[in-house]
Amino acid sequence: MEKLIINAAITGMVPMKEDSPHVPISVEEIVADVRRCRSAGASIVHLHARDENGEPTYRLDVYQQILRGVRDVSPDIILCVSTSGRVFRSFEERSEALDCTGPAPEMASLTLGSMNFPKTESVNSPSMIRSLAKAMYERGIVPEWECFEIGMVDYARYLVDHDLLKPPFYCNILLGSLGTLSATVFNLDAAVRALPQGVTWAAAGIGRLQFRVNSWAIMMGGHVRVGLEDNLWFDDDRTVLASNASLIDRLVKVAGGVGREIASPDEAREMIGLPARVRVGTPAS
Repeated sequence: MEKLIINAAITGMVPMKEDSPHVPISVEEIVADVRRCRSAGASIVHLHARDENGEPTYRLDVYQQILRGVRDVSPDIILCVSTSGRVFRSFEERSEALDCTGPAPEMASLTLGSMNFPKTESVNSPSMIRSLAKAMYERGIVPEWECFEIGMVDYARYLVDHDLLKPPFYCNILLGSLGTLSATVFNLDAAVRALPQGVTWAAAGIGRLQFRVNSWAIMMGGHVRVGLEDNLWFDDDRTVLASNASLIDRLVKVAGGVGREIASPDEAREMIGLPARVRVGTPAS
């Protein structure tokens, strides 16, 4: 089977220190945790920034500090930033992280529709989706599609057919968030079958469903998104708080049990279709 790409969603916008001491909040904590995740087997890191009070922020300067710090300790990991509409609503706010340089993000999240979370909504109008996709394309950033519904997958096909999303294609299918598609094998299979041709797909489960959905994806030949953004607990009974590295390590063991090796970041770039990493001292081709 194809090697497994592990996408580490390590912070998110919701978990705070009072929820789990393992959630990395500060720039220094995020950088250190990415290093642990890379050592455990992650090849992509999905990054959210927090401000001095631990609240979500879109600020370019904070994202830039994170990306530079991560690149210093993990020179090869794939950098993905968030353009989430969960808290920030304007295009200017949501696109600010796309302007990071030295290093620039290689990927950025793009939610392909509006949806309800348990306590709030994420508004993603057609014009916002197109504007963000255009901004990513102009900067050479590959969208990380986030699909919580079959309708979002169908919309991805429409955007591809109308040349509004261009290859390479990478999609996270997220199941089990209250108000969106439930976490069943049937729903995951249906979503995968509905994807356009040529998409590298990964699956994530929300909360206690994370390990279950990740395991299905591994068995189906897909890839995984895992981390404290989606799930704080190591066990279904919520007795053991997880760390990002422990969640990744468990999936590495599962993959090994079914004969799947773990993709390195450079292997993941090749599998997804991202440009090859330019190493220090090596001229760009």
